[in-house]
Amino acid sequence: MQTFDVTGMTCQHCVSAVSAAVTKVDPGASAEIDLASGKLVINNDSAPEDVFLEAIAAEGYEAVPTMD
Repeated sequence: MQTFDVTGMTCQHCVSAVSAAVTKVDPGASAEIDLASGKLVINNDSAPEDVFLEAIAAEGYEAVPTMD
């Protein structure tokens, strides 16, 4: 499990874009996103953190790993 704070998400479309970025990197991963807090939890992941960060950035959002 990896957790991130994602900034720039303002609507459900944003949530879908971030979720799609996660599954594009790792089709077996699942993304749980809380739009209000900007928290992203990636479950069942096998890709390195930096690959997820790059994919999210490519969608126009900034993600920062959390220590949760």
